[in-house]
Parts: sequence; structure tokens; C-alpha cells
Amino acid sequence: MQIIDCSPSRHGQAILTIFNDAIANTTALYEYQPRDEARIAQWFASKAEQQFPVIGMENSAGELMGFASYGPFRGYPANKYSVEHSVYVASEHRGQGVANALMQVLIERAIAQQLHVMVGAIDASNQASIKLHESLGFQHTGTLPQVAFKFGRWLDLAFYQRILPPPSQPIDG
Repeated sequence: MQIIDCSPSRHGQAILTIFNDAIANTTALYEYQPRDEARIAQWFASKAEQQFPVIGMENSAGELMGFASYGPFRGYPANKYSVEHSVYVASEHRGQGVANALMQVLIERAIAQQLHVMVGAIDASNQASIKLHESLGFQHTGTLPQVAFKFGRWLDLAFYQRILPPPSQPIDG
């Protein structure tokens, strides 16, 4: 298994499949409709434009087992040192340490980009993701009760945050 930088041409279809499985079968994404190839292309373009990583883990056969990325936390200039991250693992590869390995590299990338805060917005019933984040030093910073409705029930959204070393010379404006 190896961590790689994902590309739209090589990994776009696998990422689409992983996203759509999460939409259809889990509360990891608060979406109802599957994504399409155009949306994945736009997602990759946005990540590249903002210089945000999309990393993945491939097995020895070159199959994408999971992926992780981050993007802006809120849209305000003063939040430029904070990101919201996500990590998704293909259903057949869950429980094999893929998310942990991806998150460790994602944290390293955030530090290298001189980011200061990583935020994970996690469905409060997703105990596996919560345990993962806690094991990586993320702290629970709040829960928004009943902010989503999916699969016939109200969902609570929990926020987990990790403060990274401060940038060497943070800039206002």
C-alpha cells in the first residue's frame, strides 16, 4: 500500500464511486443525490486552484482504497489558516488503517502549507471517525444537534479540531 497524490484522470472514477457509496449508504455526507463526473472534475479543479491536496492510498494492484483532502473552512479571508478536511475509504477497505494513514499525511501536508487549524465535521453517530480523530489529537469542540435529516432521522453534527503549529509569519489581509 502506498500514499499517492490523486489525479482526475487516474482516480476520478474511483473517487466518484467512493463518494457515491458514502452518499447512498452512510451519514458521512449529508447529501441525497449521487455526484456525477462533471462535479468530480470541478472538485479536482477547485482543489488544484487553491493548492489543496487530494491524496489517496492505493493497494499493490493500483486500486484506490481511500482518499483525503481539505478545503476552506468558511469563506472569509481571516479563516485562511484554517481548513475543513475529509477522509473517505471504500467500503471493502474500511477497518484496515487506510483512514489513519491518510490523515497522518494530510496533517503533515497542512503543517507544510503553514495552516494552523484542521476541522473535521463528523456525523455524531460515526463512532469510527470520532475515534480516529481523537487518536490523532483532535478535540471535540462542539455539536450542532439535528442539523440534517437523512435516512428518516435527525442527525447531529460534531466538530473535531486540531490546532497545528502557528505559521512562521501570519499575515492580516
